[in-house]
Amino acid sequence: MSIEFLLCLGTLFVLAGIGAPIAYAILVASFVYLAFAGQSVGVAGKTLMDGLYNSFILLAVPLFIVAANIMNAGTISDRLLNFCVALVGRFRGGLGHVNVVASLIFSGMSGSAVADAAGIGKIIIGMMTRSGHYTRGYAAAITAASATIGPIIPPSIPMVLYALVSNTSIGYLFLGGILPGLMMGVVLMGMNTWISHRRGFALEDPVPLRDLPRHVGTAFPALLMPAILLYGIYGGVTTPTEAAAVAAAYALVLAALFYRALSFGALYRILVESARSSAAVGIVIGGALILNYVVASENIPTIMAQALVGLDIHPLVFLLCVNVILLLLGCVLDATTLILVIIPLFLPTCRELGIDLVHFGVVAIVNCMIGLITPPYGILLFVINGVTRIPLIEIIREIWPFLLVLLAALLVLILVPEVVLFLPRQFGYAG
Repeated sequence: MSIEFLLCLGTLFVLAGIGAPIAYAILVASFVYLAFAGQSVGVAGKTLMDGLYNSFILLAVPLFIVAANIMNAGTISDRLLNFCVALVGRFRGGLGHVNVVASLIFSGMSGSAVADAAGIGKIIIGMMTRSGHYTRGYAAAITAASATIGPIIPPSIPMVLYALVSNTSIGYLFLGGILPGLMMGVVLMGMNTWISHRRGFALEDPVPLRDLPRHVGTAFPALLMPAILLYGIYGGVTTPTEAAAVAAAYALVLAALFYRALSFGALYRILVESARSSAAVGIVIGGALILNYVVASENIPTIMAQALVGLDIHPLVFLLCVNVILLLLGCVLDATTLILVIIPLFLPTCRELGIDLVHFGVVAIVNCMIGLITPPYGILLFVINGVTRIPLIEIIREIWPFLLVLLAALLVLILVPEVVLFLPRQFGYAG
């Protein structure tokens, strides 16, 4: 490991430690390496342009962001919530169940945990606190926990980024995320049921069963989006990037023409906000491409792989150790940085040890999502604090039971790869 690389790492950690945006910290650290290594800054530009030019799949990221923002802006979220209330609101802890089921459904449209939490999550928190049956902290905590499902069930922006760095099939990654996402929903609903009985949460007024078909009818067009996406990708009709464009177009038609809930002014604001969000992700991607060039120049992944294989480490032990590292890093780094900068370091070792990259990718992304609700930095906690003004300490106090069951689900995914690989293998995956 050269002096130049140590200076690069030192710059990165110092800038990140003093609170500089992680994208800028990565870029400055990379430029420090190039300067001290005597390489031209033009190398960074060429690496960046080559990486973007060869990554058509990255176009899916802004398109999924647009689709999620359109879904949040119209009355689509309200219709989906009314459907969920009619479906599971009659049970004890009903609005908590509604929260989880709504995230399961919305995850098939947005691909973003932050979009789930800031959009439909804000609405359901208001419903839970107005009912008088739930504390503010509990409503916010279960919302943050359920929002982690968003990027696990397809479509998924983090899976797009992982496919970029690992050269893994997005279609198989999407399929691999379905059962783990459903399992996360089940364990969260189980914990909500246990807490609801323990604390004696009052029952909500049940929606009459005769009204259920009406709620299904109003929500049905929105519920079709995940089916359209999955059929397009797995039916060979569209590529994942084209499917993202279809999702954005379908959301626009649904909100503007079918539900008549989207004005030109609102659409302009959605596009501006989507551009800002896409730019924020794009800067991190650009910085990561340059930093990955630096890491490759130092041959770090190969050195790590040879060292670990030389230790004759068992694949399961390696997986457990990597997940502990990701959990610790997830307390201070965002998911995008982990996927683009940290996870690529482990991929050569995975190949050497015979670890399936679809299994590893889904497990790593679930791990990164758990990091979004892990104190002290969990970004979803800050997002919900920002949109609801619920004190952070109240959210953190209530998040621990949900964090515990999600960690238990993660352990099952590590120990039982078939939970991830079952559906991909039904569609011809040979990994």
